Amino acid sequence: MKPARPARPAHCVSIDDLRLDAYDAIIDARSPGEYAEDHLPGAVCLPVLDDEERARVGYLYKQVSTFESRRLGAMLASRNISRHLETTLSGHERSWRPLIYCWRGGKRSGAFTHVLREIGWNADVLDGGYRAYRRHVVTQMDALPRRLRFRVIQGPTGSGKSRLLAALASAGAQVLDLEDIAAHRGSVLGALWERPQPSQKRFESRVLAVIRRFDPALPVYVEGESRKIGQIQVPPALIESMRASECIALEVDTQVRATLLLDEYRHFFDDPAGLETRLGHLAALHGNQVIDEWKQLIRAADWPTLVDRLLREHYDPAYGKSAARNFVRLADAQVLRIDSGSEADFARAAATLLGEPAALPRNAEAA
Repeated sequence: MKPARPARPAHCVSIDDLRLDAYDAIIDARSPGEYAEDHLPGAVCLPVLDDEERARVGYLYKQVSTFESRRLGAMLASRNISRHLETTLSGHERSWRPLIYCWRGGKRSGAFTHVLREIGWNADVLDGGYRAYRRHVVTQMDALPRRLRFRVIQGPTGSGKSRLLAALASAGAQVLDLEDIAAHRGSVLGALWERPQPSQKRFESRVLAVIRRFDPALPVYVEGESRKIGQIQVPPALIESMRASECIALEVDTQVRATLLLDEYRHFFDDPAGLETRLGHLAALHGNQVIDEWKQLIRAADWPTLVDRLLREHYDPAYGKSAARNFVRLADAQVLRIDSGSEADFARAAATLLGEPAALPRNAEAA
């Protein structure tokens, strides 16, 4: 007969019962490298073993003996937990309540939690650790998007889709800005140099943290995306739900779009060589002659002509091919006109979608 699983200690919390707002702090006891890849919302990194120490203990475990690895691990863990108590945790009162987790709710979080509880703090440990949380994210990202009613903002490159999302958010609408979460604008020139893209797991955690707060009875505004935003994959249930949803088509003159793009991509003016390299990746699609012509415009700093050609020769044909094929309700989309691309224009457009009088931003351009 298979022995019964030991009862879970009272301070060991399952992912299904977890309420993050019940804790004063969420402590990730894993190494900084593990933390950087992904972590629970709001967690702080207080490693029981850093990356190099974890590698040393793992080597001993596999190559020498479990006894030697545990002895080294205990020594390093004691030293690190002591340092955290002397520094980061030194000012907390008796009533402070933390949640601790590691990779699978084992030795690292167990040791940390034991010390904190011996001191007198009401510390809990997450049963199953980060692995349980990650399984929860995958499950929820398959289920939650199917319960939401998306309104997908469509329009060719430079039409101000992200600006409209920002205006909608300012007006109180439910907005899912995937490009902001992915730190990428979604095109060959879409990388945000000041913000590297997160890992795939971190992206999914951030998306879940946003959509779990949405009211399913209200629409969620989102930009029409491809399956990849830079190096990030949009989770299948999310992209499928978006592509089956009603659409809003932005109508914007080419000159206005060029002006908006010149503003968004201004950072490329300071790195023409980097811009040439990125456009060179399109040689297989457009041929070397066209790429060389674009590069000449870069060297001449003729940015308006370059943007105009990129719109006509690259972005617009690509959008025309993909949007109607991927978003089945685009033909029936509500058309929304953007005249000048000013802040006031986008505030009015957001108000139109929400069926409310436009609350123009302070100092916005008058109609």
